[in-house]
Amino acid sequence: MDSPPREYAVRPGFQRVEVQKTTWEVPHRYTALRSVGSGAYGTVWLYVSLTSSHLIPPWRNSKRSQDLGHIMKRRRLTDRIITYLFYQLLRGLKFIHSAGIIHRDLKPGNLAVNENCELKILDFGLARQTESEMTGYVVTRWYRAPEVIFNWMHYSQTVDVWSAACILAEMITGQVLFPGHDSIDQLKKILHLTGTPDTSLVQKMQSEDAQSYVLGLPPQKKKNFKEVFECMEDNAVSLLEGMLLLDPDTRLTAKQGLSHPFLAEYHDTESEPDSQPYDDSFESLELAIGEWKSLIHMEIMTFDPDDPSKTAI
Repeated sequence: MDSPPREYAVRPGFQRVEVQKTTWEVPHRYTALRSVGSGAYGTVWLYVSLTSSHLIPPWRNSKRSQDLGHIMKRRRLTDRIITYLFYQLLRGLKFIHSAGIIHRDLKPGNLAVNENCELKILDFGLARQTESEMTGYVVTRWYRAPEVIFNWMHYSQTVDVWSAACILAEMITGQVLFPGHDSIDQLKKILHLTGTPDTSLVQKMQSEDAQSYVLGLPPQKKKNFKEVFECMEDNAVSLLEGMLLLDPDTRLTAKQGLSHPFLAEYHDTESEPDSQPYDDSFESLELAIGEWKSLIHMEIMTFDPDDPSKTAI
């Protein structure tokens, strides 16, 4: 009978730590590790460094923040707070999209809100440039645009607009708008509200499989949004209707959404800037690990949350 394999040796300067039934190897200088969250590509850890000579600065000029998902579970939001939060969300999306970036994972859990009702968009781990090759496996299912579910076509920034609309409906009603338990059920719930795609949209679908699937669906008419969302004010219903269009080419953009009467109280073109196009030239740099660490540290220390265009790299 073969003997069990010996446990491999820990590298010098490292220790083996088990957290949440997973074994990790971390430098000795890191202590008190605990998981604070996870995403599509990894886990976020909080730790104490025994050798750090500096601290990473906190989110300046802000108070304690929580993600929007936790906030909505605790209490219903007032109409004015909802409008203000959604204005900030679209303002942020306008800036991101003008840089040629798609977030691709907008959900309440990726929106931080502090005690002053200031909103920040978090977690750009799935963000991509618009001309990049896209995959359908993005965005938490409940906030996923229909063109992404079955990879109908090369999608654009309006996938974020769809997600934003789902978040707006959830803030107002207190319920997830499309709580599908799998991709098929997700699309079923969407089409129950929007109706099945018309011929012009089907013809634009680049996937023949998607075309065949959609053409095989029983025809459904679009629901009357005012009847579905009868407790909402007319402007909120109108904005949702423009953002929840099946055809991404006719769906409202973030910039157009900012001009909608629903956000008239806060809309100000002077305070809704565009970004410079995203410059990814640094990714082609051939630098040593120490040089990359230095650049990243400089980026953190010089970042200005009031002017995100000022970066070190």
